[in-house]
Amino acid sequence: MKRLKLPNTFVLLFAILALIALSTWLVPGGKYDTHMVDGKALIDPGSFHYIASKPQGFAALMMAPIKGFVEAAQIIGFVLIVGGAFAVLQRTEAIDSLIKSIAKAHAHSRLVRASVIPLFVTLFSLGGATFGMSEEAIPFILIFVPLALALGYDSIIGVSIPFVGSQVGFAAAFLNPFNVGIAQGIAGVPIFSGMGYRLVVWALATAVTVLFLMWYAAKIKKSPEKSPTYALDQEKRAEHTLNLDDFHGMTRTHVLVLWIFMGTLGAMVLGVIEFGWYINEIAALFLVMALAVGLIGRLNADQLVAAFQQGARDLVTTALVIALARGTMILARDANIIDTMLHSLMPLVASSSPIFAAHKMFLIQTVINFFIHSGTGQAALTMPIMAPLADLVGVTRQTAILAYQLGELTTPMIPTSGITVGVLALARIPWITWAKWMVPLQLVYLALALALLVPPSLMHWQ
Repeated sequence: MKRLKLPNTFVLLFAILALIALSTWLVPGGKYDTHMVDGKALIDPGSFHYIASKPQGFAALMMAPIKGFVEAAQIIGFVLIVGGAFAVLQRTEAIDSLIKSIAKAHAHSRLVRASVIPLFVTLFSLGGATFGMSEEAIPFILIFVPLALALGYDSIIGVSIPFVGSQVGFAAAFLNPFNVGIAQGIAGVPIFSGMGYRLVVWALATAVTVLFLMWYAAKIKKSPEKSPTYALDQEKRAEHTLNLDDFHGMTRTHVLVLWIFMGTLGAMVLGVIEFGWYINEIAALFLVMALAVGLIGRLNADQLVAAFQQGARDLVTTALVIALARGTMILARDANIIDTMLHSLMPLVASSSPIFAAHKMFLIQTVINFFIHSGTGQAALTMPIMAPLADLVGVTRQTAILAYQLGELTTPMIPTSGITVGVLALARIPWITWAKWMVPLQLVYLALALALLVPPSLMHWQ
């Protein structure tokens, strides 16, 4: 693990910032001509020509983060408001109550016993696909590991249900404001457009995850000693059991809060499709949701504000990552080298078929995800390059965004992810044990991602 440990995201991004500043002294300036199509400026692939560069010195390097913060202020504000709103939702305990209610029903219903894995994985995947559930899955490890052990499974199933479920939903999202929304906003694509195919992607990715986990769970149920965590689980069974005796079911308040949440998602879809809502309107909608669920959830003013502040505070790191990532683009733009970088990348991504070009984009994003595993930060860093690059290689920007999303399917395995390491530490599973178990599932995700990029490439998905 020590050999695999990398600097944190801020160090990596500032190193990239410094390298961009250095490259402005070495890379010649260049420019593509653009033309307007349906109100959007598209690059003319054959128009590249060299122009004078403007090297960026130490002062420009130091000013890049604050300039990035200013230029990305709308996106940063959006992230903080949405994060605060969902923290208020979590504070009402409605989501916790829903999960505990289903877990308790497991003991009394054969149907529930048969559906516990598909149901919970789908719920967590839906959370990742809609409100960007990621770090929020960490506390559920304390519920699902004991639950999995009580059902005759192992710690790996207990971790996979909330963690892999939410991560696959995040990567294959259709309404996630933190990756789909941000990436589409940066790429100049109508926000939350292309939802039909993204729903198909989410459904297939979730179904594959469910089937894999059910197959593995059945194997462990039959032969517990085949579990990679068998010895560890024996110790855990002796230490803890899941205690639901104090839980007496969902209250009317919890049910009403969940209906408000679902209504908010429905209103967001309607607003985007029918009224062209963008970041400002969606942020306002989630702010209204926070006030409504706080009121219905019987939070007083201090509790509501404290929850909102904590949620926003938890995303300050993400906000700063966005600012640094935008700063890299500002340095490259001010030096006139962005188009030169596109011109250099084009041969690496270009292919005789847009399918293979999309596949190359996906593989590049997968590598970047190992180093920059913040979905929002990665969108802010790569979309300013990948969106116009897509125009050059005959791939639609919508497809380029999907390639970026699917690159995040490796997050549940990579040791550079703080979420992955934190989840495994909480479950007391060594990373190497988890990684060996994840390899077959990652190969399945790889094949699935490559397959899912074929239809949008063929139908010129807009």
